Amino acid sequence: MSAKTISIIILTALLTAFLFLNSDEVPFNFIVANDVQVSKLIVIGVCIIVGFIIGFVVGRPRKTVSSYDDEIERNQPTTEKKNTLSDEDREYIS
Repeated sequence: MSAKTISIIILTALLTAFLFLNSDEVPFNFIVANDVQVSKLIVIGVCIIVGFIIGFVVGRPRKTVSSYDDEIERNQPTTEKKNTLSDEDREYIS
């Protein structure tokens, strides 16, 4: 196993132990409800999930330009392209 996998397993185990050690009920005040008794486990778990989702959305890589050459060509003024074929080449192609 790699160090990354081991560290993820350890952090998950510590987080799980932390959540289960804090399972007593506490009064929870929110915008619409006053003094609702909620388990710390639920409050901390929801905060972790919301934080993960926000971190995932903010940390995503931005859309990149697929090709630098395409971007340059799009920004160039449209001019008539010169035909570089000689008469001999045109005859060969036709």
